Amino acid sequence: MRFFKYRFLATLSAMLAMLLGFIPSAHAVPSFARQTGMACAACHTTFPELTEFGRSFKMNGYVLTGMQQLESGQQAGTYPQLKINEIPPLSAMFMTSISQLSKPLADIGTGQNTQNGTVEFPQQLSLFFAGEISDHMGAFSQMTYAPDADHFSIDNTDIRYASHYKVGGEDSVWGLTLNNNPTVEDVYQSTPAWGFPFISSPVTPAPIAATLIDGTLAQDVAGLGGYTFIANHYYAGATLYRSAHLAGSIPFDHTSPATINGLAPYWRFAYHYDFGHNDFEVGYYGMKADLAPNGTGGTPDKFTDNAIDGYFEHFMGTDSIVFRGTYIHESMDLDATEPGTSDTLKTLKLNAKYNFLGNMGAALSYVSTTGTTDTVRYTPAPNTGSLNGSPDTNSWIMQLDYQPWQNVQIGLQYAWYTKFNGGSDNYDGNGRKASDNNTLFGYAWFVW
Repeated sequence: MRFFKYRFLATLSAMLAMLLGFIPSAHAVPSFARQTGMACAACHTTFPELTEFGRSFKMNGYVLTGMQQLESGQQAGTYPQLKINEIPPLSAMFMTSISQLSKPLADIGTGQNTQNGTVEFPQQLSLFFAGEISDHMGAFSQMTYAPDADHFSIDNTDIRYASHYKVGGEDSVWGLTLNNNPTVEDVYQSTPAWGFPFISSPVTPAPIAATLIDGTLAQDVAGLGGYTFIANHYYAGATLYRSAHLAGSIPFDHTSPATINGLAPYWRFAYHYDFGHNDFEVGYYGMKADLAPNGTGGTPDKFTDNAIDGYFEHFMGTDSIVFRGTYIHESMDLDATEPGTSDTLKTLKLNAKYNFLGNMGAALSYVSTTGTTDTVRYTPAPNTGSLNGSPDTNSWIMQLDYQPWQNVQIGLQYAWYTKFNGGSDNYDGNGRKASDNNTLFGYAWFVW
């Protein structure tokens, strides 16, 4: 125990030294800031957390601009045939990190321990097109380089058209969204796509189970939907998704991964209220999808996700404290992969974060996943399997972050597990404990 304590402190010191050494001279700001002429703090408390103005900017189609534009073909009373920014709405993001697990992962081939104290340089490199396309239309589109796969691929993308109308004299917004990840269109960060933690270790094993709406379909679908925000209080939206496999065979055949049969609807309702120095939201969202496990057609597995979420932020000058939470309940009828089997999966995510002095933050998060024991769906495997067929996982995350500039963030995060894939000891059938996945994670995050 003493040895691990000293090793922990040594690793912490090394992380701090490494991260401080990464701080550059930052003079540029991302493309939204270039387009609007506003500093990052107008839309973010600490990035990527949105302010009320940031949520409004997104809901209105990313089109607010303060820069000179190129226009042509305009006639009286009509829209111009061309209206684009003089400067392309481009930006970049670079993340680097170091991860120290309580116990190294076992190499699946040899059973020997793999490297610990893993440095990712980069952990992620992203290019963005983010801004106005034309009147009423804008986009957020991300392309990311992943070092483990050694190639660029399409990441979160949301293309919008938005306009306004009146309800009882109150200004309201309606819009269309074309996107590739259920919940990526949401403006509240209590739903999965933009939820806490905003960055995490790529080395720590992922739990064996996740609900469909919690990132399972991310970047593997395309959806077209509509939304409205009435009188700054009532939000409603719906999107229909189809599979968009990036690496599957075309046309889809029996080798293709799980494919949506027909259309998969996503729905979202929320109530928002701001009063005094407080901002509040409570909502409901969900999704239903029939997935053919191989190719298309035939008897599918049926998934239905229903979820509630909430958000509350209190402002105290330059400081703020925010509470976020969501609860997801998934019902599964596994008629294709396990005829006659019905499983459930439930995920609870709670997060509190205190932002202080305008550039520092401290956060605590709790995540719990529970579900039906299923020895066919959840099986033993080194590091990532479940010996007893249970998906149950409980974890906590503590995080400290600091922004020396508005477009630079460095942080330390510690994640610890009380249960992983159904057990505390020997959860994978290979002798690994849940606490062996406890991870100290340091990162540096730059956007420009």
